[in-house]
Amino acid sequence: MEDHIDKGISRKYCSRFGVISVNKGFVTADQLKAALIEQADDNIEGRPHRLIGRIFFEKSWMTDDQIDKVLNELESERQSG
Repeated sequence: MEDHIDKGISRKYCSRFGVISVNKGFVTADQLKAALIEQADDNIEGRPHRLIGRIFFEKSWMTDDQIDKVLNELESERQSG
């Protein structure tokens, strides 16, 4: 069930999360590409789906605080959009 929820969240916010993270200078475009490839590989191999932010955190490319800042921006966009 959690995997299904993560996939739904990912489809809705994944690209924006990555773009915002790059725009804020938290990760590079190359790191975003690597995380997207890793996420796709997980899905193809039948491993549990991981959100892009989780991959960034697991690789120590982003901190909890940086992830929170991106999520707050996504939430602000959702409320104003």
